Amino acid sequence: MERLCLDCGTLVKGRTDKKFCNDSCRNNYNNHLKIKDDLVLKRINSILKKNRNILMQLNPSGKAKVTRKELIAAGFNFDYHTYSYTAQNGNVYIFC
Repeated sequence: MERLCLDCGTLVKGRTDKKFCNDSCRNNYNNHLKIKDDLVLKRINSILKKNRNILMQLNPSGKAKVTRKELIAAGFNFDYHTYSYTAQNGNVYIFC
């Protein structure tokens, strides 16, 4: 069975578990995988930072309550937050 390099597609010689033809291809392949992960994390961190800034703007003391309507108007993204707490009375508190 012929084994092809995962990066460049050339024939791989040597050990049966070898996946790359050389270190350069191995590094290139793994760097491309890392870039994809970094872009996702960068996007998520950007959204979290924006949410945190919105909360700080609407609630500078950190102790007041902000309504959902105010958060929506400011552009808060409810899909991304670091913690949420549901009180016994049913109120939901979101933290960034």
